Amino acid sequence: MTKLTKRFVEAVEPKSKGHVVWDDELPGFGLRVYPSGKRSYLIQYRAKGRSRRYTIGIHGVWTPETARREAKALLGQIAQGEDPAAEREEERRAVTVRELCEQYIADMEAGLVLGKGGRPKKATTVATDVGRIRRHIIPLLGTRRIKDITKPDMNNLMKDIIAGKTRVVMKTEKLRGKAIVTGGPGTAIRTMGLLGGIFTYAIEVGIIDQNPTHGLKKPRYKVRDRRLSEAEYRTLGRLLKDVQHDNHYGIHAEILRLIALTGCRRGEIIGLRWSEVDIEGSCLRLKDSKEGASVRPVGLPVIDYLEAARLKRNGTFVFPGQGEDNAVGNFPQSWKKLFADTPLWDVTPHVLRHSFASIANDLGFTEITIAALIGHAKGSVTSKYVHTLDSTLIMAADTVSGYIKALLEGVEFRRNTYTLDHQTRRNTINDMLIDARPSHEDTSFPHVEHSNRQI
Repeated sequence: MTKLTKRFVEAVEPKSKGHVVWDDELPGFGLRVYPSGKRSYLIQYRAKGRSRRYTIGIHGVWTPETARREAKALLGQIAQGEDPAAEREEERRAVTVRELCEQYIADMEAGLVLGKGGRPKKATTVATDVGRIRRHIIPLLGTRRIKDITKPDMNNLMKDIIAGKTRVVMKTEKLRGKAIVTGGPGTAIRTMGLLGGIFTYAIEVGIIDQNPTHGLKKPRYKVRDRRLSEAEYRTLGRLLKDVQHDNHYGIHAEILRLIALTGCRRGEIIGLRWSEVDIEGSCLRLKDSKEGASVRPVGLPVIDYLEAARLKRNGTFVFPGQGEDNAVGNFPQSWKKLFADTPLWDVTPHVLRHSFASIANDLGFTEITIAALIGHAKGSVTSKYVHTLDSTLIMAADTVSGYIKALLEGVEFRRNTYTLDHQTRRNTINDMLIDARPSHEDTSFPHVEHSNRQI
């Protein structure tokens, strides 16, 4: 043993198996000399009945004097019950954001991460979530340890995504495919929501105790409140009519028309199967909507269309694509091209869905009825035991789809609120009572001929 000085450290000869030279001034402080000639400073101590070694650092970066001061500080911490070697080992084993995300993705793809309604996430949702993880979360936070993440880190992450720090154009698995990652407020809000779910998952598996996204103030994103006016419905009707016989756009125009008449989500109509069409029940019995299994009342104009289409088409899907029994493809590209350079350039299938609900509201139907018509969570008819829908829902579907069909065909209505139009209400009562009323019976409701009605 000798005092470790710069001259001594650099003069000591390496051995074939490596060895340690201990300092005679500070017990537990030593120099490890490797066979290669590399030298490092260390301390040796006992903690919880075990003899442990902790490497301070390499000679050259550390001098004997700085290493001795660090050794004294560490030995002081050990005397107070700390174990620096165990802490360093724990640091090395600490889960990073990348590792957590990869574990989350694996469980999500295996159906072990539950989404809306306590059901495994859909394949499309999984694909979207994986994209956000790999394109935003991992590039910005991947190397950080989960236990070190704080709320200010989350705030900075959100700002970076809004500012487009993750903006990039990436190749996809499709031939000549590419993904344009832009960032922005909408992407930031959805990514932070996903990350909050990932941290909740981390709490459930025991990695962390608190979710750093809780209480995070998110920017208010624009609400998608675009709806079609009645004039725009008539414009839409003309556009769809112009391409109804086109080999490429024809079937996509039919999809848009059916979305307009039902308020369904685009995926529900694109993937609609004949087995889900209930003509007698005037409804669609969707097996796998956003809300799970869903019974969707549809109006007579929709039933008429489906009856006619069934006579012309074979196969599983209402809107068949190319190949063996596939659903139609390329719908997003088609409707964008169809509406480009027209007054409806900003119309999307979601706008048609929102417009359907808005028309239903204009016609005086309640929020719960509208929710049932469009399959919203708060009013969705999901029971597999429902065989006959309430006549009120069928009447509502008839009224809304009939009204929209007329608009698409160019009709101009003089009113748009059923509850405020007394004449229409009288006509409805007459229609309901005329068959039950004896021909000689006097009535306070004079009969109004259909041909003389004003709508």
